[in-house]
Amino acid sequence: FIFSPRVIITHIFLKIYDIMKERGGVMKVIFGGAFNPVTNAHMQVYEYVMNKVGADEFVFLPVSNAYTKSDLASNFHRLNMLELAISDKDKVKVSELEMNDSDFLGTYQSLIRFSDSEQVDVGFVIGADNLMGMHLWINIEGILSEFKIIVLSRYGIDIDKVIDGNPILKKHKNSFIICEDFNMDISSTHFRETFKKEFVPDKVYQYIIDNGLYKVDDDDRI
Repeated sequence: FIFSPRVIITHIFLKIYDIMKERGGVMKVIFGGAFNPVTNAHMQVYEYVMNKVGADEFVFLPVSNAYTKSDLASNFHRLNMLELAISDKDKVKVSELEMNDSDFLGTYQSLIRFSDSEQVDVGFVIGADNLMGMHLWINIEGILSEFKIIVLSRYGIDIDKVIDGNPILKKHKNSFIICEDFNMDISSTHFRETFKKEFVPDKVYQYIIDNGLYKVDDDDRI
């Protein structure tokens, strides 16, 4: 049989993970974002990645509204919604690491601080669309040399082509775990535009109603 480079890379990563487990090591996977609000698709990412990678724990890492786009619900509400969404799930938690920052320190600093504080190895989940400008991230060389990046397919993007087309990403190609069989749109925008209950967990929807979040005029909804 002839195996593709992606199959070989994924196999190597999983083998390294198995060896690390045998030695008592711990791997946690971090999924960062606004989660404004957390959606059913975000929860599908958690379930998919845990099944794909088999990490010890999945961590939602919401950004702070102190240094990002102004249309975010408050840290308080987004944290509460995340906690509701994971309340009946296993091996998952929410980290307030970035919510407690007053300035944006960059993904590298977040991953390093999390890894050092919990004494674990870390993988970081991104959508394929994030690859386009990833070479511009703060200390991208550090991120790619020290952490595994789990890339979820999105919008039909040719992930291999994007990685091979950028010298920095191509240099660290072995750091990427490419997941092309994930095909769900994880954006929260659809919910905020339509307010459709089926886009978010039931407990989250009720919380949104109870707290009057994301209210818009009916004429503005799609």
